[in-house]
Amino acid sequence: MLLNPELDLELTRSFTAPPVVIWRCWTEPELICQWFCPKPWQVTEAVIDLRAGGRFYTLMRGPEGESMPNEGSLLDLEPGRKLVFTDLFKADFAPVAAPGLGFAAIVTMDPQGTGTLYRAVARHRSADEAETHRKMGFHEGWGAAADQLEDLSKGM
Repeated sequence: MLLNPELDLELTRSFTAPPVVIWRCWTEPELICQWFCPKPWQVTEAVIDLRAGGRFYTLMRGPEGESMPNEGSLLDLEPGRKLVFTDLFKADFAPVAAPGLGFAAIVTMDPQGTGTLYRAVARHRSADEAETHRKMGFHEGWGAAADQLEDLSKGM
């Protein structure tokens, strides 16, 4: 996949665990709740309907009681290898009236030795939206979550 540096943000990591374990951490609600957002925030609810058009929902809670629901839809998936989702649609490709950041995420998990080459790309509709996401801390936030994903997956 060719990236557009004006529209796309990317995070790449090498994980110890194999792709099948990383896939489980992304697609099993009880596991995604353990790592998906940087601490001290936590995911308290997750719904993942593993099909194109399936619901991809997380509810994040902050240390001061803040609540951030994230409604989205799965666009594409290749079990054990790729997961594509967006906040531009709800389940069954129902358009969202006012999306959050308005991006599509493409997460790939490729075998790398006995581990995984992990790549997460957030593709935006405009350079302004990509810059907003960057300034909100895309690399720091998604990086912290990836660290938590690595820690969880090593123990599985």
